[in-house]
Amino acid sequence: MDATRYAERREKLRGLMRGKNLSALLLTLDANRFYVSGFELEDHQVNESSGCILVTADGNDWLCTDARYDDAAKRLWDPSRIFIYGGDAAKAVNTLVRDKVSGVVGFEESAMTVRFHKEFSEGLRLEPADGLVEELRMVKEPEEIARMEASAALNHKLMEWLPGNLAVGVTEEEIAWSVERFFRENGAQSLAFPCITAVGANAALPHAMPGKTAITENTCVLVDVGCRLDDYCSDQTRTFWVGDKPSESFMETLSLVRTAQEKAIEAIRPGVKASDVYAVARNHLDEHGVGRYFTHGLGHGVGLQTHESPSLNPRNHTVLRPGMVVTVEPGLYYPEWGGVRWEYMALVTEDGCRLL
Repeated sequence: MDATRYAERREKLRGLMRGKNLSALLLTLDANRFYVSGFELEDHQVNESSGCILVTADGNDWLCTDARYDDAAKRLWDPSRIFIYGGDAAKAVNTLVRDKVSGVVGFEESAMTVRFHKEFSEGLRLEPADGLVEELRMVKEPEEIARMEASAALNHKLMEWLPGNLAVGVTEEEIAWSVERFFRENGAQSLAFPCITAVGANAALPHAMPGKTAITENTCVLVDVGCRLDDYCSDQTRTFWVGDKPSESFMETLSLVRTAQEKAIEAIRPGVKASDVYAVARNHLDEHGVGRYFTHGLGHGVGLQTHESPSLNPRNHTVLRPGMVVTVEPGLYYPEWGGVRWEYMALVTEDGCRLL
């Protein structure tokens, strides 16, 4: 995307800022920083930041970073609006804001450490302002949708390839490595998140970590994977059976999960609340007496991050709008033998939804 697109996003953000009476907004969440600037999509260490963006009401925005990123910043940002800090980033950015901004400064409460806030806040009028960029990110632009379609298509290709590589004796770790290698060899930038691969009873763990458990004859294998392609994520889950004698429990559970998913997908359309879509799947499972084994939300938004707004859960009353992309992934989990989850990505359209 070119600089014009990022500038247009900042203008939309300024409109939301005016509604909050903010003179400026400091963006420290990496995905939000990237969304409005194109600068550094991911902070690769949890205790280290590539920088932040100061969006101001008057349009004189600043990219703030350290000397390691000076050249990278100049490749996409007006050099006269780059603030290179050294030493203590919070104190340095505080000095910039006090010099350039008067009035209330918004900050991302959920993406700022207590230590950074303590040092950054000195002499400033601060106001938590989480969710403003996320409000824009929820509805994908046409180019974003095209990139997500390509990312999802590569994930589908992986899921078509994978069953032929699930054999007795193959371990969860080996499955995860084969998935990562496939994505890399077929053009992905990276994994969207660490692979979830679970054999047998481990499939009862929704976020199982790949281990040395090996596939045995006639067992289930749950694989939840995604890739990042052209900056945008995919996320898909399938639960396979290895062997020619699937158990009755597996087949019944698979049918319940797939039907719950189909009903939820049919319910997705503009004007429907996210919580109501969740309820459709939950009610189906409750009606069959297995709702207590459905232990997580129905799905989540996907985009620059694997998990973003809106979430399809019973507490989220966000109204769906065209351009939103959500996962639909009901699951049932039984510690005695494993579990089943099945996941698609759905784009909300003008009259319903379309699977990516």
